[in-house]
Amino acid sequence: MKFREFLAGNLALFDGAIGTMLQENGLKPGELPEDFNITNGDIVTDIHKQYVLAGSDVVTTNTFGANELKLQHSECSVEQVISAAAGNAKASGARFVALGLGPTGQLMEPVGSLSFEQAVSLYKRQIVAGAECGCDLIIIETVSDLHEAKAAVVAAKECCDLPVICSLSFQADGRTFMGTDPVTAAVTLQGLGVDALGVNCSLGPDALIDVARRMLEYSKVPVIVQANAGLPKEKQGKTVFDVSPERYAGYAVKLAEMGVRLIGGCCGTTPEHIREIKRVLVGKEPVKTNPAAVTACTCAVGTVIFNGRTTVIGERINPTGKKKLKQALRERDWSYIAREAVSQTKSGADILDVNCGLPELDEAATLAEVIRKAQTVTTLPLQIDSSDPTAIEAGVRIYNGKPVINSVNGNPETMARIFPIAKKYGALVVGLTLDESGIPGTAAGRVKIAQCILNTALEYGIPKEDIIIDCLVLAASAQQAEVMQTLKAVRMVKEQLGLKTVLGVSNVSFGLPGRDALNSTFLAAALGAGLDSAILNPCSESMMQVINSFKVLSCEDVDSVGFIKKYAAQNAGTPAVSRPAASEASLKELIIDGRREEIAARVEAMLSEISPMEIIDRHFIPALDHVGEKFEKGEIFLPQLLQSAESVKAGFKLVREAGSGTGEDSVKGKIVLATVRGDIHDIGKNIAGMLLENYGFGVIDLGRDVDAEQVVDAVTSHGAGLVGLSALMTTTVKMMGETIRLLRQTQPGCKIMVGGAVLNPEYARDVGADYYARDAREGVKIASEVFNP
Repeated sequence: MKFREFLAGNLALFDGAIGTMLQENGLKPGELPEDFNITNGDIVTDIHKQYVLAGSDVVTTNTFGANELKLQHSECSVEQVISAAAGNAKASGARFVALGLGPTGQLMEPVGSLSFEQAVSLYKRQIVAGAECGCDLIIIETVSDLHEAKAAVVAAKECCDLPVICSLSFQADGRTFMGTDPVTAAVTLQGLGVDALGVNCSLGPDALIDVARRMLEYSKVPVIVQANAGLPKEKQGKTVFDVSPERYAGYAVKLAEMGVRLIGGCCGTTPEHIREIKRVLVGKEPVKTNPAAVTACTCAVGTVIFNGRTTVIGERINPTGKKKLKQALRERDWSYIAREAVSQTKSGADILDVNCGLPELDEAATLAEVIRKAQTVTTLPLQIDSSDPTAIEAGVRIYNGKPVINSVNGNPETMARIFPIAKKYGALVVGLTLDESGIPGTAAGRVKIAQCILNTALEYGIPKEDIIIDCLVLAASAQQAEVMQTLKAVRMVKEQLGLKTVLGVSNVSFGLPGRDALNSTFLAAALGAGLDSAILNPCSESMMQVINSFKVLSCEDVDSVGFIKKYAAQNAGTPAVSRPAASEASLKELIIDGRREEIAARVEAMLSEISPMEIIDRHFIPALDHVGEKFEKGEIFLPQLLQSAESVKAGFKLVREAGSGTGEDSVKGKIVLATVRGDIHDIGKNIAGMLLENYGFGVIDLGRDVDAEQVVDAVTSHGAGLVGLSALMTTTVKMMGETIRLLRQTQPGCKIMVGGAVLNPEYARDVGADYYARDAREGVKIASEVFNP
């Protein structure tokens, strides 16, 4: 029986932890767990056997970090490790063997240096090796970056037909390290075609119940949960977890009753945990779920659901009729693109349309670059707008989330080129009601084309809710009689086909004076006809007044809360505070918005008027503090925090070059940072280092996989007063304790902070650290306390 067939009718029980089991069986601090597949294959096989005997249907290969980045210090190749690991797993007698893939350990572009295609290549090498060794399925797990998860899923789909499971790791706030929430994860991953999705690691089963529940509300594919056995503690030099097999099994029952179909364990779970889960679940049938079928698009940190809301799609990143944007695209002036994205975001857009269709440009390359730039400054989903299938695929491939494709039409050739792209990447598709014969003059003719688009989409496996119909707005100046046919078509598409609708509103006024009035009136009529989303200029006050007013009248704005907040001051006679134009933004606003291309020029101009230290104290630090406060409140997420930090970094270079008072002798304190021996995951450390430097601290970054002696030497040679140690994996946190003990012996006056996904305040105390930094922002506070008590 194949795994897909088994999953269709059964609860699937996975295994538990591998890393902590290897530690108990001789894995030393600093050793690569993956090398154990070759040097101690019998031990690895025995661990797999213990899980099989406990009741596991699936065992996962010991290949969490078996990518070429992590194995660069190993004598074994990726293929050798995976071949040995697959052999060890098969020898256990397991019903199914899953190829286990963890994160690469690198930050993805644009916040990091790893490109999407590099990530795809890294994963493909592992997946090809696993498929050739006869693995039954692939499980991508403990991922915190949705973009990296997408790269792994795309890699799997492009090089094999094995079932794919993708599992993200969530924090206590219900989001991943990079800010993705459970709904966004579910909507995006199921669109990419995974066979199951879910959550693993970082937290105990109690803390993951709500994450699983939110995923189940929207996931049409089975959901997997593999929690830790609680939070880690150190006792007598060993890492232990506090959730017993019996307690864990109790939560497993709750998860199964909610509809979770795949259950296993992560850090700290043992064969005893799996045996107890098997005991309490034996004989239970999978619980049928009823996920919502919604029209939804996503970005990395949020989801826009069209159902029950009026959606505004910002039209300003489209060169049609926009001379300045055309010039910006030709000159690769990304700062202009950023300004337009930011201004539309602040003005109330829900989605941004992105179009780069100029004949003299390489549209595919330009569109991909514009999408990257836009996603650094806005958290809104994007609508990828092009008539060129090559450009569309370049855009949706690089996009972080589930985008909207604008557009397809009723021409069979066009649908044959666009729908496979939409299916592969899980995008929403806007369907234009025109075909090879043009635009029908009647509403009935347009509805007929909409029906054709829907039927064809279904044949390609694209769900009905992923189709949005554009009934096409014609200019009243030329085709006045057909304007009302558009409104009639909107009504008919919704009533007869049950599809969501969109219109490009401003087309109606083309060639006429008083365009704002005409656009606003038409928008109101269209909303009354049932229009779901409007492509318009969100910076137009008259258009947004119609949108905001309609939300009150349609009961979308419950109790008129949003309307009152926006307009009460005006009604009371107080002039509304107008937002300065994007070109007039202050340095602080540029930093907050992450518009790094504009920072250098602004700082250079300010240096002729004020001192370098004034720029740091009056502009850089207050801006970073403001961003940090928004981050702590959950108003922004890590990618936005990083973009602000990168923006400051660009300005700092100029400030430091400007002269005295900002050099080596003026740093607030020296800090040594390192990821401990055996751990190649330095994402958190790199982020911490960037922020600390921006706040004026001197950072000595030793990199990853660092020996304790190297840390001590760096503290001694630089006279550092603070050390920051990072570890992601349970197999390497023991090395953190050893590094701290050596520091205490040799540098007793040096303070130590620790951080990492598997750590918590109690564990930090257990290993002897002075401080626990839950994130990079907390690291800045700790450094300030150490050097400015």
